[in-house]
Amino acid sequence: MNEKIFDGLNDEQRSAVEATRGPLCILAGAGSGKTTTITRRIANQVASGAFGARQILAVTFTEKAAGEMARRLENLGIPGVRARTFHAEALAQYRRFSRDESEIVAAKAPLLTSLVRSLPPPHRFTALRDVATEIEWAKNRRITPQDYEENVGDRKPPVPAEMMASIYSSYERRKSRAKLIDFEDLLGHTIEVLAASDDALQQVHDNYQAFTVDEYQDVNLLQETLLRTWLGDRNEVCVVGDDYQSIFGFTGATPEYLLQFPDRFAGCNVVRLTANYRSTPPILDVANRLAPRLGGSKKMLTPVAKQGPPPDFRSFTTGDDEVAWIVSEANRIHAEGTAWEEMAVLYRINARSEPFEEAFSVNQIPFQVRDSIFLRRPAARSVLSKLRRASGPPAEVVAKIADDLGYREDSEETDGEEATRQADLGRLVRLAQEYPGDDGTAGFVADLEARFRPDAEGRGINLLTYHRAKGLEFEAVFLPRLEDRELPFAMATDERLTEERRLFYVGITRAKKRLMISWALFRPDERAKNRRPSPFLEEILPASSKAASKAAPAQPAPSRERSRREVAPEHRDLFEALKEWRSRHAREAGVPAYIVFNDETLARISEMRPTSSIALLKVPGIGPSKSSSYGEHVLALVAAHSRMNRA
Repeated sequence: MNEKIFDGLNDEQRSAVEATRGPLCILAGAGSGKTTTITRRIANQVASGAFGARQILAVTFTEKAAGEMARRLENLGIPGVRARTFHAEALAQYRRFSRDESEIVAAKAPLLTSLVRSLPPPHRFTALRDVATEIEWAKNRRITPQDYEENVGDRKPPVPAEMMASIYSSYERRKSRAKLIDFEDLLGHTIEVLAASDDALQQVHDNYQAFTVDEYQDVNLLQETLLRTWLGDRNEVCVVGDDYQSIFGFTGATPEYLLQFPDRFAGCNVVRLTANYRSTPPILDVANRLAPRLGGSKKMLTPVAKQGPPPDFRSFTTGDDEVAWIVSEANRIHAEGTAWEEMAVLYRINARSEPFEEAFSVNQIPFQVRDSIFLRRPAARSVLSKLRRASGPPAEVVAKIADDLGYREDSEETDGEEATRQADLGRLVRLAQEYPGDDGTAGFVADLEARFRPDAEGRGINLLTYHRAKGLEFEAVFLPRLEDRELPFAMATDERLTEERRLFYVGITRAKKRLMISWALFRPDERAKNRRPSPFLEEILPASSKAASKAAPAQPAPSRERSRREVAPEHRDLFEALKEWRSRHAREAGVPAYIVFNDETLARISEMRPTSSIALLKVPGIGPSKSSSYGEHVLALVAAHSRMNRA
């Protein structure tokens, strides 16, 4: 027996690894070591002689996951197992068994752009990604354009159902005329080719004797149909997943295939992995309080890690107070030894990254946006493109551009990418109104680019959506904006509400040691200014915290405005002189003043009065780069004021 295969496994994992034959359903809770379990099981299938390496197909959802599985198997001394995504394996089979050389469409947007832009307003401004996602939802459920309207049910498409059906139909015609196929076609055509050829199907059955499917809770009808085609009437299949983490229903995925698997296969062995190796007991207490409302297969996570700090629940008067507190906490946690890269701020839609991008930039905290940084998203790109060719007062110009792009200030909240697009347009309008410069659109563009530029790609605190965070883990996780109609995000059905609750569960279980959950009662810069705490909070807050959440909001961490008021009288002259120098230098450099130093840093310089480069580096907010760029000027100014005081 290969001892490496069983090394370090707990009883639950070992039970799954030993089950080398027959149907197996592994219900793997968050952080329970599912990848370890299924790779060890595959290794044991080969090592025990149950199957040859080339007879096993391991199906994953990403190339990265497939590569990781293959790497682990090789480290166990089991090379040769095919680990592929559904689409990669389908492509290999389709090219082999059909004569179709059609090119695969990498993205649907090019085929959809003119179709959507030809719609009557306001629909012509609908986010292309939302339309593409709706087509994918239909195709993943094997719904044709002709059947779309009668199958849409209570689902809310990005444009009216009749209009959506027309776009879907036109998209299919364009694709066919150009001899193109998309990723959904690839799966569907592979199913059809195998169904039409007994010889082709037999070759697949001969090649693959056993299957393992990872993330089975995210399978859709198209993928499930292909899997059943590959499997035939055999039962050598292992599926692994967590219905509590099924969060891609908008693409047509459903956890029902996972939950019904034991009923479909006689003699199915069911193994539950509930030992959590990721999070501390207090964090798992929160996740487990949410679990009873998640439906599906009942399971509670049990901690392996030692005790840690209790999760922090905070209510704030305004969103700005909340952001200031997160900045303060991030600095504190980093000072205690946690790397920036081991922290994450999660939010429901991409548009919510902006306040954190700005606050982290101002406070010289490195960050990385995992989904799409503010100025790279569609709305900002469109506005910036037009701004660079325009002139005039930024507030007027941006308002006109936003109006031309379909900004609807008082419209009902939308979902998906359109919600992000509308929020980004609104934010740009407000930023233009607040812009203090008199240098027109060019100055405003420069201000935006300086304000929202990350410190460095791939470094710093992670800013990402709940969906993007799936499968990741961090030492410290912030979950801000736990407010009604934010999480849960404006939904219409009970099914959607359940998926929103699962999103929250995914967010909680990303945290290893520290979990910070917060919400605000007032967001003056947003359409829905007055906010209510998320109903999910009632499900997870301990009794003592529930009472606290109804009391006065928490006091925010000191903001940049407070730092000006708190400068002691004996330091105020130097502080004002530093501000004057900063303004002059910023004008000469053509950058916003806060890019040079923010007020908090100037206040600390005034108090600490450094006299050398080494002393300057001890001032919070000043690193080697800032010291090199501005240190000589700052030290000269401090020295001059010291001489004046002595005189």
